[in-house]
Amino acid sequence: MSAPVRPGTPTSTFSRRDALKVAGAIGGTLAAVPVVHGQNPSSDVIRIGLIGAGGRGTGALQQSLSVPGSNVKLTAIGDAFGDRIDGALRAVEEMKDKIECPENRRFQGIDAYKQVLEHCDMVILATPPGFRPFHFQEAVKAGKHVFMEKPVCVDSFGAQVCLTAAKMADEKKLKVVVGLQRRYENRYRETVKRIREGLAGDIIGGQVYWNGGGIWYRNRQPNQTEMQFQVNNWYHFNWLSGDHVCEQHVHNIDVANWFLDGVPESAYGTGGKQNRVPGQPSEIYDHHCVNFVYPGGVRVASQCRQFPGGDGRVDEYFQGTKAQVRIGEIADYTGKVLWKYQGENPNPYQVEHDELQAAIRNDTPLNNAYYGATSSFSACLARYATYSGKEVSFKEMMERSIRTMPENMSWDAEPPVMPDKDGNYKIPMPADYKLA
Repeated sequence: MSAPVRPGTPTSTFSRRDALKVAGAIGGTLAAVPVVHGQNPSSDVIRIGLIGAGGRGTGALQQSLSVPGSNVKLTAIGDAFGDRIDGALRAVEEMKDKIECPENRRFQGIDAYKQVLEHCDMVILATPPGFRPFHFQEAVKAGKHVFMEKPVCVDSFGAQVCLTAAKMADEKKLKVVVGLQRRYENRYRETVKRIREGLAGDIIGGQVYWNGGGIWYRNRQPNQTEMQFQVNNWYHFNWLSGDHVCEQHVHNIDVANWFLDGVPESAYGTGGKQNRVPGQPSEIYDHHCVNFVYPGGVRVASQCRQFPGGDGRVDEYFQGTKAQVRIGEIADYTGKVLWKYQGENPNPYQVEHDELQAAIRNDTPLNNAYYGATSSFSACLARYATYSGKEVSFKEMMERSIRTMPENMSWDAEPPVMPDKDGNYKIPMPADYKLA
């Protein structure tokens, strides 16, 4: 095996510098946008817009309005479906002193994001992930600070859009936080610190897991178009969610990238659909097992599944030449604990918003979009591997610029995948899956 990863040293063959090169190469559209620096002195109200008012968007809104001592107002909200807007407003009705969102600033429909961006300083992006790159791009064009949920892309085209927009955000001095909340959790931060200090030696391998139960499903409603059904039931369609390896397991894959200070060079794996509920047609797999190869020949084994029963496991482990790493604990191979985290561990979902608003008010650099894009694309790489049955290269797949999102969206349009005569959707199979 090649030389292992040495903590604290640049290792990635696709580093932040490479991300900037990609952003520069594909940034013609955004590069023409004039740079307008935001103005948010510490005493000013930060006007918050919410795009995507489902469960996670509502949670992010609650956290954004709960930053201690912060002068913020919800001033606009948008969602493809009106009932989501009503639900989000009910969830924050006890914060009525921070709500200035009259009926004429509540926007419904696929294009609702455009109107929201006209009425805020900072925007929360929490629509289905397939929309995320394009909403992020428009938010940056409009000069808005951004909190966006993970994953930030579901294909290589979206990753490129995000990297280009990330570069423009830096030029505009905009602040961007991505909802990979482990990066904002003290146990993780302190564990990374000890790895960088060399306590575990050189990292030579790891395992990351998101193994759990099933997911929600929304039945088809009368008079619903196929596009409305799929957007409402977005988790079950690759062009909207990226499959659960991307939508959910991205958290653990991001930890591997963070701890190894790089991105995988390649991925190879298998997956399938075995335990989805009959009568609930779905396009996505319910399990993926992937081996990532990182620079220096370091291997990380990745698992995610959505099965009923069995042992749930959502965690990350790493092995070094001196010790083994669990989150919050490093022990040598005799079992002797070398370090254990014993400090406070505030809610990382809240810390994300605390630190974002602090950066906005103090004009300190903060831009998670680079690692948000490369980690999200690392999860896409896993999907490309399991769907195709082939070993796939990060660099090659990024450069292919695969796009799954339609260029034109309307409720009457035909989505990228359509049901057969029995109402089922074709499952990706290695025998005929095309890496377009």
